[in-house]
Amino acid sequence: MKEITQRQKEVLNFISTFIKANGFPPTVREIGVNFGISLRAVQDHIAALQKKGYLSQSQKRARSISVLVDTKKDSDSSFVKVPILGNVVAGKPIMSEENFDGSVNLVEPFVRPGKSYFALRVRGTSMKDAGILEGDLAIVEQASSAVDGQIVVALLDGAITIKRFYKETDRVRLQPENPEFSAIYSDNVTILGILSSIVRQY
Repeated sequence: MKEITQRQKEVLNFISTFIKANGFPPTVREIGVNFGISLRAVQDHIAALQKKGYLSQSQKRARSISVLVDTKKDSDSSFVKVPILGNVVAGKPIMSEENFDGSVNLVEPFVRPGKSYFALRVRGTSMKDAGILEGDLAIVEQASSAVDGQIVVALLDGAITIKRFYKETDRVRLQPENPEFSAIYSDNVTILGILSSIVRQY
């Protein structure tokens, strides 16, 4: 079997870790985001790893990368288990057992070591122009405050919403990213977290 470059090994290790964490392989885009490289560069690495016998991939369907040779040891230690919150129960703390609806295992760049996270299924289209779509899994870093322009998960009148945050003189503006929706103004908003990343299945 041919030797692979250091970067090819890093790509292979990321794919292997992602599969073990989630039960399915990453997309080309997710690999590119992790390494900060173009989709073409990712495809070149995948092609090289296929040619050298480390990966296989079907061109006819998404998320079809399979690892044939795993060079990463003890990769499970890099997983972070993120709880998925379902219908939040009124009056219960956000991370209470009543709110849990399973969990997802994630690796960097979706999560960072030492931080606490939760995940929510996105409902509706109010943030579609920010690339946040119905059915996406929003990965949220727990936080109780935010700065202007950040996308937050907030508790408002007993309901959870994902919007862009702006602090005004005597109130908070929660701004959607869809012109069909109006901004929400309130002086009683509880910040639960800041959007960290979006996980989407095709």
